[in-house]
Amino acid sequence: MTQHDATSDSSAGPVAETDPPGSAGPLRPSAPPPDESLLDDEPPAPLEEETGEADELGSRLEDEIQELASQRDEYRDLAQRVQADFENYRKRVQVQIRDEADRASGRLAEAMLPVLDATEAAYLRHPDEVGPLLNVMLSELRKQGLEALHLQDQPFDPNVAEAVAHEAGDGGDVVVAEVLRSGYVWNGRTLRPAMVRTRD
Repeated sequence: MTQHDATSDSSAGPVAETDPPGSAGPLRPSAPPPDESLLDDEPPAPLEEETGEADELGSRLEDEIQELASQRDEYRDLAQRVQADFENYRKRVQVQIRDEADRASGRLAEAMLPVLDATEAAYLRHPDEVGPLLNVMLSELRKQGLEALHLQDQPFDPNVAEAVAHEAGDGGDVVVAEVLRSGYVWNGRTLRPAMVRTRD
């Protein structure tokens, strides 16, 4: 080898070291071994505080639900009582209105009685002329609830008749011998008892 060749080889830089034949390659730093103390630790147990808070929360919610259910039942009972009271009040008002209307119409019918008496008296003297008018009056008043009592030859009833005279008979049951003044009922109640003469 010439001196030039040696110089050329030395200027090429350092020669990389090679592993000797049969070696496993360059040695690399290995990972640190695991901490055995960490491997031996057991999993953390459940926290008793969290369990106690959950139980307390569940108990509180259950109490609130029961209280709400109790309030619901109270309000429902109150609503039912109010409805029942209102129904009773409505029925009482209806009865009062009906009774007041009956009393008002009864007063009107009672005010018509002198007119009927005069018409009946005129009918006895002039039946042909007054008869049609009397029939129309009685028909219209009957539609409003006024009924004349027909007591001739019927058993005497002090609830619907007043005896102002009596004649002796065979001694049997007392009956109405003659109607001296007509009696009337208004919607099922006696508006004016009849004035009659009785016979036994």
